[in-house]
Amino acid sequence: QVQPVESGGGLVQPGGSLRLSCEASGMIFSMYDMGWYRQAPGKQRELVATITKRGSTNYTDSVKARFTISRDNAKSTVYLQMNTLKPEDTAVYYCNAAMTLGRYDYTYWGQGTQVTVSS
Repeated sequence: QVQPVESGGGLVQPGGSLRLSCEASGMIFSMYDMGWYRQAPGKQRELVATITKRGSTNYTDSVKARFTISRDNAKSTVYLQMNTLKPEDTAVYYCNAAMTLGRYDYTYWGQGTQVTVSS
């Protein structure tokens, strides 16, 4: 059973840093595009960053130059390094694994990890 599991969230002061990790078991990790999404209270879930199976990255404008997504296929893990955090980055962060194989789409979500940016 495919199960992404996030870790690394917590409380941090504005301007601080956190690194989120997501280990995805039960799948051939290198075949999946991976992404980080977030959902703040009262808002819709939004894309934060993605990294394809070939290593191409994409970021939402609000996190460019502050966040970095990376992956380690040997460890079946995707990371999100978050620097210069702002209160508006406060949200539950979710890991996503996605693959298209033929005419079938496969997508899996983690349970989420809370990130709170506050003084």
